Amino acid sequence: MNHKILLVTPPFTQLNTPYPATAYLKGFLNTHNIDSYQVDLGIEVILKIFSKNGLQGVFNQISTKALDLSDNCFRIFSLRKEYLKTIDPVISFLQNTNPTLAHSICDRSYLPESNRFEELEDLDLAFGSMGIQDKARHLATLYLEDLGDLIKETIDPHFGFSRYAERLSQSLSSFDEMEVALNAPETIVTDILIQLLDEKIKKENPTSVGLSVPFPGNLFAALKCGQFIKKQYPHISIILGGGYANTELRSLSDERIFDYLDFISLDDGEAPLLLLLDFLKGKKTKSELKRIFAKTNGGVCYHNTSTVLDIPQRETGTPDYSDFYLDKYISVIEIINPMHRLWSDGRWNKLTLAHGCYWGKCTFCDVSLDYIKRYEPVTAELLCDRIEAITDQTGENGFHFVDEAAPPALLRDLAIEILRRDLTVVWWTNIRFEKSFSPDLCRLLKASGCIAVSGGLEVASDRLLSKMKKGVTVAQVARVADAFTEAGIMVHAYLMYGFPTQTEQETVDSLEMVRQMFEQGVIQSGFWHQFAMTAHSPVGLSPKEFEVEMVGPTFNGFANNDLVHNDPSGTEHELFSEGLKRSLFNYMNGVGLDFPVNDWFDFETSPTTVEDDFIENSLSWLPSNKYRPNDLIIWNSNIPSITIQNDNGEEFGELVFYNKKDEWGFETEKPLAKWIVTILLRLKSKTDPPLKFKEFQASFEKNNLGDFKELLESPIWEALHENGLLIV
Repeated sequence: MNHKILLVTPPFTQLNTPYPATAYLKGFLNTHNIDSYQVDLGIEVILKIFSKNGLQGVFNQISTKALDLSDNCFRIFSLRKEYLKTIDPVISFLQNTNPTLAHSICDRSYLPESNRFEELEDLDLAFGSMGIQDKARHLATLYLEDLGDLIKETIDPHFGFSRYAERLSQSLSSFDEMEVALNAPETIVTDILIQLLDEKIKKENPTSVGLSVPFPGNLFAALKCGQFIKKQYPHISIILGGGYANTELRSLSDERIFDYLDFISLDDGEAPLLLLLDFLKGKKTKSELKRIFAKTNGGVCYHNTSTVLDIPQRETGTPDYSDFYLDKYISVIEIINPMHRLWSDGRWNKLTLAHGCYWGKCTFCDVSLDYIKRYEPVTAELLCDRIEAITDQTGENGFHFVDEAAPPALLRDLAIEILRRDLTVVWWTNIRFEKSFSPDLCRLLKASGCIAVSGGLEVASDRLLSKMKKGVTVAQVARVADAFTEAGIMVHAYLMYGFPTQTEQETVDSLEMVRQMFEQGVIQSGFWHQFAMTAHSPVGLSPKEFEVEMVGPTFNGFANNDLVHNDPSGTEHELFSEGLKRSLFNYMNGVGLDFPVNDWFDFETSPTTVEDDFIENSLSWLPSNKYRPNDLIIWNSNIPSITIQNDNGEEFGELVFYNKKDEWGFETEKPLAKWIVTILLRLKSKTDPPLKFKEFQASFEKNNLGDFKELLESPIWEALHENGLLIV
């Protein structure tokens, strides 16, 4: 029997770009000649609702209900003709097909406005750095969010643009509440969802449906899909996988979820899916399955006795983004945060550089799970092959490398390979603030197309960073962030408060560290989140070791991940939330950097104990100029012209370098000048391997050009280093 699998991302994840899980699986299935089709029902549902016909349906439903509307919703409903008139042009604008509408949007006379626009008073200062297209995109986003608020209040209480029924799916230790919601009357959202799913099934005629659930906000819609398929297409096998299952459902014992599904797959899906498809064809038994939950003999059984190994990353194939309506995604600007804008604005191809995390020690992270603990990098050559293939397929050269933390050595090799192939790539990724991110390496990454990095500064306290096993200090983070910033790469800091034993004083001092980093200009973006204890993290697995007490929740057979705990320090961490977030918003806009940090809180706190020049002094530390023998020498500029001159019988060479913006040069002895041109040609070779520093030195000495140490201390070396010579 020929098998075809329909891969589905249920609502809602991102509006601007497809979540990559199904693209990864489709690319893998291609390598085994297994027929598949993928669909992002999230963007398709949104485009159905947020259209003239869709909104007319929303307003018609509201008019038939005896609703006591809030002032906000009453205003929106009263302006329904204005919304119906503007919705299609606005969506077209957000799809980048109607850019001239920006002018009408920005003059504040075109769009109807409700509560979301009240935020604009606080955002006027941010608009100063935004162009007309960006400002219009943000205003259009507020317009959509107003409509979203209307839908949530009147039609579907679970609605959210990027997360659907997320509250329902968070900390869901019992399946009871979810079951009630699944059997509640349909809404316009679920009606459209089912209609679209039915169309795809009839068109593609799959034998299996794979539901990808990366986040809690995808679970409810996934189960609604399963509910419909079970009723209307009982012959179709339903498989659920993704990040939610991997972290939340590892202790599953409640069989009721299998009223909506047939199988749940954990961790990497490639090998389990192949075995499961063979099982469905009658070629395997349940004893030969890998990491699969199923209902067996009336109860939940975990089938994981297969001896088949996971598929190496080099053999998983190139992610395949076909089938997606890539030109239909909408770019929004939800909040004025540089990194969050990258998440929501523009379409990014997603690609993984390495499976797992090369560090794998952070005590707040799920380091016990496979997706973190099993580290497996891919070669730079293979990554560039995949980059080229995806670019050709999608027509887009923007990439988000979605690694937990991209390894510095692999980033170096990838950047060199990108430059060697003359590829145009724009990319961003997550990093650890490793000291190996030297200024030269950051310049190399910039040259290859890097525009932004995000990394964990977390608690900004050396005591707590040590307790977290982050392997960095605040001073080191500052220096690495400065290296990226100086190279022209935006730096976003993940920030955390409420880690076990964190005191009030440490929270205040952490904010001071953050303030100083913004003041010194070494970070440009950040986001505070409160520590959450998860079941698979070292803190969750050994709470006593971290001096906390786990107090709940009681496990009732379904999800098990988020844990409730008591912190003996006694600090009420929630009290700090608003002040931390308010201060950060202002810092990102260059405001309030001269305020005492304790003034951001609406309750009495101690002043900071951090010296007001701590970060400045950390940045004054100069890295060693000692180069290691195996460091690579990179020339990231053009080959100079050389003219041999004769001055009173003494020959010398004049080198002139032409850069993108200017030209520069110098004169030196003829032998050195000719060697420089020769070695730079070698460094620009597209066939030879990168030159090691020891080989560079050996070439200099072989040509009897003098004292190599003197070269490294000369103005010529300084000029070359400033203009494209990198040691990484």
